[in-house]
Amino acid sequence: MSAEAADPAGRRRGHGPAKRGRGQAATDTRDDGYFPRASSVLRMVHEEKAVGLMYGQRALCVGAVKPLNYVGTSEHTRNRPTPFRRLARTGGMFEAVFFGPRARADRVLAAVDAIHQSVVGELSEDAGPHYPAGTPYSAFDPELMLWTIAVIADSAEWFYDRLVRPLRADERETLWQEYVRFAELFKMPRSAAPATYREFRAWYERQLAGDDLHLTAEARYMGYASAFEIPMPSTRQAAKRVHDLVMLGSLPPRVRELYGLTYTRAQRAGCAAAVASGRLARLLTPGPLKRGSCVPAFEMVAATERRRIERGEPTPQLAG
Repeated sequence: MSAEAADPAGRRRGHGPAKRGRGQAATDTRDDGYFPRASSVLRMVHEEKAVGLMYGQRALCVGAVKPLNYVGTSEHTRNRPTPFRRLARTGGMFEAVFFGPRARADRVLAAVDAIHQSVVGELSEDAGPHYPAGTPYSAFDPELMLWTIAVIADSAEWFYDRLVRPLRADERETLWQEYVRFAELFKMPRSAAPATYREFRAWYERQLAGDDLHLTAEARYMGYASAFEIPMPSTRQAAKRVHDLVMLGSLPPRVRELYGLTYTRAQRAGCAAAVASGRLARLLTPGPLKRGSCVPAFEMVAATERRRIERGEPTPQLAG
């Protein structure tokens, strides 16, 4: 887990953040983060634990279908034997930018930028017909950066809509603009992003329908594991079965097809029931338990992975 701990955050009730002018939000001395609690839809969405505990896994699973994104990340990680430790750290870093004051966010952004400087290379082998061996990649490629933020945005929106409430049209537009801002903080040029939420949705659907999608053997293994084999203690296994069902239902049909996942009528009904139950349970849950940082849960996953490795128990790992 990242040393950059995110602040637990309460959230006002109602249908969105308080309306404020753009300039006022930027100079609000009560919250100097990039996404102030009083005005940010992105923060409103990500402070919901129903979103924070789910969006990253789905984003990784969906994101893996673009070979350059997956290989570029995988080939330059130092945590191949402990992939969930790396994912937990990434989740904490994102929370620092989503929720933290600017000083903390800037430290994380500088650290990530230093890592990204070395993420440059070329495919060592073919990754589908569109990406032959020798195809170059870079962490700062605008198209790769856009795909990364797109799968995050789509995933967070999916879970918020179904486990909290449907976003209004104006909130979706604001949310997309804030995701573009988030990507800009990691040095994606704004010009790389669709200008509006509607344009983003059209672009994203074209990506999912594209003939360049391909899962390498490793991407298939790790993308699936990220969504469905997350290390959790034995006491959480019943909840994990519900988690897995909702995760399966959340995936775009094309992505399920690429992974070879079936989605039966019974599973569809079970997912709908689980989502309805989750939304009802949230209404009965006290604010501090349903909103705020997911860092403790990330740490639990990393600790479970570590214990399994120490005991010689099976857990998803990458060679190298």
